[in-house]
Amino acid sequence: MAMNRIQFQKGLSLPAFLEQFGTEAQCEDALEQTRWPDGFRCPCCSQSAHYLLRVGKHKTYPCKDCRLQTSLISGTLFQSTHLALSIWFMAIYLISQAKTNLSALALKRLLGVSYPTAWLMQQKIMQTMAERDALYSLDGQVQIDDAYLGGELIGGKAGRGSENKEPFVAAVSLDTAGHPLYIKLALVPGFTLKAIAEWAKNDLMPGCVVISDGLACFSGVIDAGCLHQPIVVGGRKPKNLPEFSWINTILGNLKTSFGGAYHAFDFAKYGIRYLAAFAYRFNRRFHLETLPMRLLVAAASIGPRPATWLRQAEASC
Repeated sequence: MAMNRIQFQKGLSLPAFLEQFGTEAQCEDALEQTRWPDGFRCPCCSQSAHYLLRVGKHKTYPCKDCRLQTSLISGTLFQSTHLALSIWFMAIYLISQAKTNLSALALKRLLGVSYPTAWLMQQKIMQTMAERDALYSLDGQVQIDDAYLGGELIGGKAGRGSENKEPFVAAVSLDTAGHPLYIKLALVPGFTLKAIAEWAKNDLMPGCVVISDGLACFSGVIDAGCLHQPIVVGGRKPKNLPEFSWINTILGNLKTSFGGAYHAFDFAKYGIRYLAAFAYRFNRRFHLETLPMRLLVAAASIGPRPATWLRQAEASC
C-alpha cells in the first residue's frame, strides 16, 4: 500500500517549535516581525521613529513624533493578556497540530493554567480560525449534506426535532480528479430554502455545481447563483453511494474527532467555533509545518476578542 503523503508529512515537531519559539524573546521577535515586517510604524501618524520601553511583561513603542504609545500586543488577539507570549504561542501550536481536536481541560493541563484561562484561550484561537476561513468560499464541484451537533435528550423529542440538536451544513469542494480540496461547516437556523440560500451566498461561489441527496431545501443554492444536481437516494443510504463518499468521510472524521475530545459544549452558542477549528485544520492539511505560523499571522491581525464579546454568540459568530 502506498504511503499517504498527507498523514506522513513532516509537520512541525515539538522540539523544532521550541527551538524557534521556546523563549519569550523569540516570541516577541516573531510577533513584532509579523505585525511590522518592514519595521515599526505608528498606527496614528505612520512614522517609524520610536523609543522602546517595557511596560509590564510586554514591549511598548512610544512614537517620537505624536507620542502615542503602542504595545506589542495592542490590536492583536493577545491584547490585555497577562500571560507570557510563550504560553500563547504554545497554545496556538497545540491547537493547530491537534488532528483530533483538543479540549480546554487538556489544554489547561498542558499549559499549566487555570481552566477558565484555557477555555478563553481556546475560544479566542478558534474564533481566529473561524474568521480566517470565513474569507474564503467553495468553488467548482461541491458535495453537501445535512448534519446535526448533539444527540437526543432522555425524555425529549426524538429524531431531528430533539431540543439538543443543532443543524449544520457540511460541504466539500472537489478537484477535477474527485479529490477533496476544502470544506465548510456552518450552523444554520434549520433546513429551509431560506436558510440554505443564505448559507450558500456566504460560503459558495456563484456558478459552482452543488451535489446533494435531494433534500428539498438544498435547491435554495439556486438563489445564490449555483447549479444544483440532486441525486435522490430513495431507500438507499448516501454512505453507499460514491457521489457522497468524501462528504460522508469528513462527517465521520468530525464525529470521531468531537467524540474523542469533548465531553460536552453549548452547541447552539459555541458550535460554530468548534466546527471552524476542524475545518481550518482540514483546509491546511498539506501544510502542517507552517500551520502554527499562519495561525499566528491571523491572530496578530484579527484584533482583540474579549471574553464578554466571545460569550455573546450572536455577535461573535
